[in-house]
Amino acid sequence: MTSPGVAWPRPAGPLILRPPTSDDLEQVLTWRNTPEVTRWLLRTTVDPEAFRTAWLDSVADPDQHAAVAVLDGVVIGTGSLDVRDGMGQFQGDAWRRAEGLLGYLIDPAHAGNGYATDIAGALLDLAFTDLGLHRVTAGCFADNAASWRVMEKLGMRREQHGVRDSWHAELGWVDGYTYGILAEEWRARR
Repeated sequence: MTSPGVAWPRPAGPLILRPPTSDDLEQVLTWRNTPEVTRWLLRTTVDPEAFRTAWLDSVADPDQHAAVAVLDGVVIGTGSLDVRDGMGQFQGDAWRRAEGLLGYLIDPAHAGNGYATDIAGALLDLAFTDLGLHRVTAGCFADNAASWRVMEKLGMRREQHGVRDSWHAELGWVDGYTYGILAEEWRARR
């Protein structure tokens, strides 16, 4: 099940985004727990079965928009948009479903090609065009320059620099950034 008005698959530059299958997640697991990827994640490793279950369960959740990014038949990334109530809004009318939390991950073998920007841009378009959200946020470790550059390329603004607010499994407490963008800002860029 997906939210009404959300069409899959959807283009993301040269990539195709679509809901994950069990076979897709097997491909993701070949690179998800590698040091190049886990260095920038809150959860450094994931149990393969729990990972599969969470991603496959997300397909049936109308507030979760999880996708794999496919290039020439190979899954090279993932993206997610978690729809939440805006601050002060609680399970009411559809207009209250105001915020989205954006995430993206790239196979290190395909890093540096702009694919994370393509994935995140397609999910922002889904958030603002298909779902009618008011605002989307995303976060990263402050030292993860590749991630915050993606957000800045897409017109997201740095809204918070949290000093030692993020726990990193290898480095301990490190700085984190939160970025945000409003629907009208996204539309103005398009």
